[in-house]
Amino acid sequence: MSISTVKYLVPLGCCAVLALAGCAGGDHGHGTAIGTSAVPTSTGSRVPGPSAVATDQPTGATGEPASPLPPIPACVGSQLIVGVEPMSPGAGHRGVRVHFSVVGASGACTLTGYPGVDTGPGGPLLHAERTLRGYLGGLPADIDTPPTVVLDHDHNAEAVVEGGAVDAEGNQCPTYTKLLVTAPNTTDTHAVSATIDTCTLSVHPVTAQ
Repeated sequence: MSISTVKYLVPLGCCAVLALAGCAGGDHGHGTAIGTSAVPTSTGSRVPGPSAVATDQPTGATGEPASPLPPIPACVGSQLIVGVEPMSPGAGHRGVRVHFSVVGASGACTLTGYPGVDTGPGGPLLHAERTLRGYLGGLPADIDTPPTVVLDHDHNAEAVVEGGAVDAEGNQCPTYTKLLVTAPNTTDTHAVSATIDTCTLSVHPVTAQ
Protein backbone atom coordinates (compact mmCIF):
# COMPACT_ATOMS: atom_id res chain seq x y z
CA MET A 1 0.00 0.00 0.00
CA SER A 2 1.38 3.41 -0.92
CA ILE A 3 1.82 6.28 1.48
CA SER A 4 -0.83 8.29 -0.33
CA THR A 5 -3.38 5.50 0.11
CA VAL A 6 -2.72 5.46 3.89
CA LYS A 7 -3.34 9.21 4.03
CA TYR A 8 -6.82 8.72 2.64
CA LEU A 9 -7.71 5.72 4.84
CA VAL A 10 -6.78 7.33 8.17
CA PRO A 11 -9.29 10.20 7.85
CA LEU A 12 -11.97 7.73 6.72
CA GLY A 13 -11.33 5.56 9.76
CA CYS A 14 -11.65 8.50 12.07
CA CYS A 15 -14.92 9.50 10.44
CA ALA A 16 -16.21 5.98 10.89
CA VAL A 17 -15.23 5.98 14.57
CA LEU A 18 -16.81 9.38 15.12
CA ALA A 19 -19.95 8.26 13.30
CA LEU A 20 -20.25 5.18 15.50
CA ALA A 21 -19.70 7.27 18.62
CA GLY A 22 -22.34 9.74 17.46
CA CYS A 23 -24.84 6.93 16.86
CA ALA A 24 -24.17 5.45 20.27
CA GLY A 25 -24.68 8.86 21.90
CA GLY A 26 -27.93 9.38 19.97
CA ASP A 27 -29.29 5.95 21.02
CA HIS A 28 -28.50 6.68 24.67
CA GLY A 29 -30.32 9.99 24.59
CA HIS A 30 -33.34 8.51 22.82
CA GLY A 31 -33.55 5.64 25.28
CA THR A 32 -33.61 8.01 28.21
CA ALA A 33 -36.54 9.95 26.70
CA ILE A 34 -38.52 6.76 26.14
CA GLY A 35 -37.85 5.62 29.67
CA THR A 36 -39.03 8.94 31.08
CA SER A 37 -42.23 8.93 29.11
CA ALA A 38 -42.90 5.28 29.87
CA VAL A 39 -42.87 5.79 33.65
CA PRO A 40 -46.23 7.37 34.74
CA THR A 41 -45.61 10.34 37.01
CA SER A 42 -49.09 10.29 38.67
CA THR A 43 -49.54 6.64 39.57
CA GLY A 44 -51.76 6.32 42.68
CA SER A 45 -52.62 10.04 42.78
CA ARG A 46 -55.43 10.31 40.24
CA VAL A 47 -58.42 12.29 41.49
CA PRO A 48 -61.64 10.77 40.20
CA GLY A 49 -63.88 13.05 38.15
CA PRO A 50 -67.39 14.07 39.17
CA SER A 51 -68.98 10.94 37.73
CA ALA A 52 -66.64 8.70 39.67
CA VAL A 53 -67.25 10.58 42.89
CA ALA A 54 -71.02 10.29 42.50
CA THR A 55 -70.75 6.57 41.78
CA ASP A 56 -68.61 5.93 44.84
CA GLN A 57 -70.91 7.79 47.27
CA PRO A 58 -73.08 5.43 49.38
CA THR A 59 -76.81 6.02 49.27
CA GLY A 60 -77.53 6.65 52.94
CA ALA A 61 -80.68 7.54 54.85
CA THR A 62 -79.86 11.25 54.58
CA GLY A 63 -80.62 11.16 50.89
CA GLU A 64 -84.03 9.56 51.40
CA PRO A 65 -87.30 11.30 52.38
CA ALA A 66 -88.07 11.16 56.08
CA SER A 67 -90.68 8.67 57.20
CA PRO A 68 -94.03 10.33 57.99
CA LEU A 69 -94.94 10.62 61.65
CA PRO A 70 -97.84 8.46 62.81
CA PRO A 71 -101.14 10.37 63.09
CA ILE A 72 -102.24 11.61 66.51
CA PRO A 73 -105.26 9.57 67.64
CA ALA A 74 -108.62 11.04 68.61
CA CYS A 75 -109.19 11.49 72.33
CA VAL A 76 -111.25 8.97 74.25
CA GLY A 77 -113.35 9.93 77.25
CA SER A 78 -111.18 8.12 79.80
CA GLN A 79 -108.11 10.24 79.01
CA LEU A 80 -109.84 13.62 79.44
CA ILE A 81 -110.37 15.94 82.36
CA VAL A 82 -113.37 18.27 82.02
CA GLY A 83 -113.70 21.56 83.87
CA VAL A 84 -115.89 24.68 83.69
CA GLU A 85 -115.08 28.37 84.01
CA PRO A 86 -117.80 31.05 84.29
CA MET A 87 -117.90 33.86 81.72
CA SER A 88 -118.87 37.46 82.27
CA PRO A 89 -122.55 38.04 81.42
CA GLY A 90 -123.48 40.44 78.68
CA ALA A 91 -126.82 41.95 77.56
CA GLY A 92 -128.91 39.20 79.12
CA HIS A 93 -126.59 36.41 77.90
CA ARG A 94 -125.01 33.86 80.23
CA GLY A 95 -122.17 31.50 79.44
CA VAL A 96 -119.44 29.18 80.64
CA ARG A 97 -116.23 27.87 79.10
CA VAL A 98 -115.84 24.10 79.18
CA HIS A 99 -112.17 23.08 79.36
CA PHE A 100 -110.69 19.78 78.16
CA SER A 101 -107.24 18.54 79.22
CA VAL A 102 -105.49 15.17 79.22
CA VAL A 103 -104.82 13.11 82.33
CA GLY A 104 -101.27 12.85 83.59
CA ALA A 105 -100.40 9.47 82.07
CA SER A 106 -102.07 10.13 78.72
CA GLY A 107 -100.32 10.88 75.44
CA ALA A 108 -101.36 13.49 72.89
CA CYS A 109 -104.80 13.21 71.29
CA THR A 110 -107.16 15.33 69.19
CA LEU A 111 -110.66 16.76 69.51
CA THR A 112 -112.80 17.95 66.61
CA GLY A 113 -116.35 19.31 66.60
CA TYR A 114 -118.97 19.90 69.25
CA PRO A 115 -119.25 18.57 72.78
CA GLY A 116 -122.59 17.23 73.90
CA VAL A 117 -124.00 19.40 76.71
CA ASP A 118 -127.19 18.90 78.76
CA THR A 119 -128.42 20.72 81.85
CA GLY A 120 -128.49 19.08 85.26
CA PRO A 121 -130.41 20.11 88.40
CA GLY A 122 -132.19 23.46 88.57
CA GLY A 123 -134.85 23.38 85.89
CA PRO A 124 -136.25 21.49 82.91
CA LEU A 125 -133.81 19.44 80.87
CA LEU A 126 -132.15 21.41 78.07
CA HIS A 127 -130.07 19.91 75.26
CA ALA A 128 -127.50 22.35 73.89
CA GLU A 129 -128.00 23.26 70.24
CA ARG A 130 -124.81 23.03 68.18
CA THR A 131 -123.98 26.37 66.55
CA LEU A 132 -120.76 27.75 65.06
CA ARG A 133 -120.86 30.96 67.08
CA GLY A 134 -122.98 33.07 69.40
CA TYR A 135 -123.10 36.29 71.37
CA LEU A 136 -120.37 35.27 73.83
CA GLY A 137 -118.02 33.27 71.63
CA GLY A 138 -117.48 30.54 69.07
CA LEU A 139 -115.62 30.45 65.76
CA PRO A 140 -114.60 33.66 63.97
CA ALA A 141 -117.06 34.92 61.37
CA ASP A 142 -114.84 33.86 58.45
CA ILE A 143 -114.38 30.24 59.63
CA ASP A 144 -117.17 27.70 59.18
CA THR A 145 -115.24 24.46 59.71
CA PRO A 146 -114.56 23.26 63.27
CA PRO A 147 -110.81 22.92 63.79
CA THR A 148 -108.95 19.85 64.99
CA VAL A 149 -107.27 20.65 68.30
CA VAL A 150 -104.26 18.71 69.63
CA LEU A 151 -104.26 18.16 73.39
CA ASP A 152 -101.16 17.24 75.37
CA HIS A 153 -99.66 18.15 78.73
CA ASP A 154 -98.99 21.70 77.52
CA HIS A 155 -102.07 22.36 75.37
CA ASN A 156 -105.78 22.24 76.20
CA ALA A 157 -109.08 22.84 74.40
CA GLU A 158 -112.23 24.71 75.28
CA ALA A 159 -115.80 25.19 74.09
CA VAL A 160 -118.22 28.01 74.88
CA VAL A 161 -121.70 27.14 76.19
CA GLU A 162 -124.20 29.98 76.36
CA GLY A 163 -127.85 30.89 76.76
CA GLY A 164 -130.27 33.69 77.67
CA ALA A 165 -131.12 34.75 81.23
CA VAL A 166 -134.75 35.74 80.41
CA ASP A 167 -137.38 34.17 78.20
CA ALA A 168 -139.31 35.79 75.37
CA GLU A 169 -141.82 37.34 77.83
CA GLY A 170 -139.05 38.79 79.99
CA ASN A 171 -139.33 36.23 82.77
CA GLN A 172 -136.26 35.20 84.71
CA CYS A 173 -134.93 31.79 83.64
CA PRO A 174 -134.07 28.96 86.07
CA THR A 175 -130.57 28.64 87.47
CA TYR A 176 -128.76 25.38 86.81
CA THR A 177 -125.97 24.15 89.04
CA LYS A 178 -124.55 21.32 86.92
CA LEU A 179 -123.89 20.54 83.27
CA LEU A 180 -123.50 17.08 81.74
CA VAL A 181 -120.65 17.28 79.22
CA THR A 182 -119.57 14.68 76.67
CA ALA A 183 -116.39 15.46 74.71
CA PRO A 184 -116.65 15.38 70.90
CA ASN A 185 -116.81 11.88 69.41
CA THR A 186 -116.71 10.17 72.81
CA THR A 187 -119.32 8.45 74.99
CA ASP A 188 -118.10 9.27 78.52
CA THR A 189 -120.29 11.94 80.16
CA HIS A 190 -118.82 14.16 82.88
CA ALA A 191 -121.06 15.90 85.41
CA VAL A 192 -119.41 19.23 86.21
CA SER A 193 -120.46 21.98 88.60
CA ALA A 194 -121.55 25.06 86.68
CA THR A 195 -123.93 27.87 87.57
CA ILE A 196 -125.87 29.30 84.65
CA ASP A 197 -129.33 30.86 84.57
CA THR A 198 -130.84 30.28 81.17
CA CYS A 199 -133.92 29.20 79.25
CA THR A 200 -132.00 28.15 76.15
CA LEU A 201 -128.64 26.49 75.61
CA SER A 202 -126.16 26.40 72.73
CA VAL A 203 -122.64 25.02 72.40
CA HIS A 204 -119.90 26.02 69.94
CA PRO A 205 -117.02 23.89 68.52
CA VAL A 206 -113.89 23.16 70.53
CA THR A 207 -110.96 25.50 69.91
CA ALA A 208 -107.41 25.69 71.24
CA GLN A 209 -107.23 27.24 74.67
